[in-house]
Amino acid sequence: MTSPRPFLLLALLLLGYLLWEQWRTDYGQPSPPPAPAVAVEDTVPAATVPGDTPVAATAPGDVPVTAQPEPAAAGQRIVVTTDVLRVEIDTRGGSVVVADLLAYPKQPKQPEPVRLLDDSTTGYFVANSGLVSAQGAPAAPDHNAVFSAAATDYAFAAGQERIEVPLTWQGESGLTVSKVYTFERGSYVIGQRQEIRNAGAAPWTGNAYRELRRVPLVVDTRGLKGYTNPEQYSFTGAAWYSPQHKFQKFAFDKFKNDPVNIGVVPLPEGERWAWRDWWLKRVKVPADAGWIAQVQHYFFAAWIPSGNEASEFSRAELPNPAGTRYLIRAVAPSTTVAPGETRVLDARLYVGPKLQSTLDDIAPGLSLTANYGIFTFISAPLHWVLDKLHALTGNWGFAIILLVLLIKAGFYKLSEAQYRSMARMRKVAPRMQALKERYGDDRQKLNQAMLEMYQKEKINPLGGCLPMLIQIPVFFALYWVLIESVELRQAPFIGWIQNLSAPDPYFVLPILNAAAMLLTQHLTPMTGMDPTQAKIMKFMPVAFSVLFAFFPAGLVLYWATNAILSLIQQYIITKRVEAGETAKPAKG
Repeated sequence: MTSPRPFLLLALLLLGYLLWEQWRTDYGQPSPPPAPAVAVEDTVPAATVPGDTPVAATAPGDVPVTAQPEPAAAGQRIVVTTDVLRVEIDTRGGSVVVADLLAYPKQPKQPEPVRLLDDSTTGYFVANSGLVSAQGAPAAPDHNAVFSAAATDYAFAAGQERIEVPLTWQGESGLTVSKVYTFERGSYVIGQRQEIRNAGAAPWTGNAYRELRRVPLVVDTRGLKGYTNPEQYSFTGAAWYSPQHKFQKFAFDKFKNDPVNIGVVPLPEGERWAWRDWWLKRVKVPADAGWIAQVQHYFFAAWIPSGNEASEFSRAELPNPAGTRYLIRAVAPSTTVAPGETRVLDARLYVGPKLQSTLDDIAPGLSLTANYGIFTFISAPLHWVLDKLHALTGNWGFAIILLVLLIKAGFYKLSEAQYRSMARMRKVAPRMQALKERYGDDRQKLNQAMLEMYQKEKINPLGGCLPMLIQIPVFFALYWVLIESVELRQAPFIGWIQNLSAPDPYFVLPILNAAAMLLTQHLTPMTGMDPTQAKIMKFMPVAFSVLFAFFPAGLVLYWATNAILSLIQQYIITKRVEAGETAKPAKG
């Protein structure tokens, strides 16, 4: 893989792939004009959740939901501190508006943690929940209602494993709602239950909903350092999952695009939408175990409804003077609470890192938030192996080196064929040069003479490229593993490399990779190569050492390790071919 020609091809493929992904993000699907209104018979009035422009609608058979005025009262902040989270809950709506991840500092060896949820203007990202009443039913607390709290500060006491934070809302019609959050030691999962007690004379009917709202994440894309910043290539946006329809994701700039079909699961045959707006993406998901999420590099937040709920998911773009906000919402099935009855509605909120080894234990498909794209079927097993190697070595850098060794061993036969073909090409290089001088510009005779020589010497001109092409999907898959794995974030290696997710501070790894490339050039046949192409090949080690100076050290460690191992393997095979040894296979 470090031979200049295949390396150049691989680099161009990688660059083209990244440019294609960026182009798709920026220009892939231009916003269409607003679609005309859809006329549907027997419609029910459109529904809204307070504080929104319309973002949901009732379908035939659903209970219509009525809007309520947004209250002006401000809420208190309840601070909950666990061993892994510091959370702020606003009594207005009982919303989780701040979440600090205490085990993940923004910068290495600095006390300030990553703030995932945030109600500031520039970083707005909150988790709301509430109830909406059916028409004619008593009022219920939505995400703007003001709750009362018994305390404003909670933390684990010695030996305590669980904290409960109760919030209470009392309605005038006798309806009382308690929203109780639960926190467990060592967990990024926040439990929530809404206890609805009806002490009034009329039944209450309505729906529970949970939602995540945020503004786009600001990512530095300035200059070469910004171009090589993995954060800009990692998916940021909304996502949802159901066992029937699997993982679906929606970039923020696609919320207005393709008003009917993009990312929307078709409704079951015979069902109709009661109402549709051109910017609305509403989908009814007949799922027993689904979830909604807002995802970014390394971290995400997700609402996980109760496993027996066939939730209805929707997404919308909400105009706001401080910046457009993007919403994804899960609405639970209609619930009726008779007079004197109490009903409990459960859900869970995950706020934390993409720890793939544990996420699927929380909810099916949750590990898919570590977005590997089309290479997931390769990347997921590679991450599993990398995680096992880390358990063996206790160091993510050594785990990367061992993973490269395993990949090289797995592709040894392919690499051997590649290097043997190149070694044979190198061995006959003087004869190829003589043929070129003999036939000059007569390309037809030159090609015929070279073909005869290839047949006589049993050389396959494509033998050096085809094995490498087979390995390219593995390379891309491992690339995504290394940039998406939160386990490698700020992970130390040895000596001068104390952060595998940041560039090598002394450029040792890029220089080692460049040295391996330079040495590889001496083993690679250049006969017949265009002079301009030859100059480009000679310049490549310098160009890539400059480029790799800005890549995360974990990625460059993979490249450099692979380059050195490939150089050793190619050197041994080349020497054996030149010495006429063909029977005994080389050991790499």
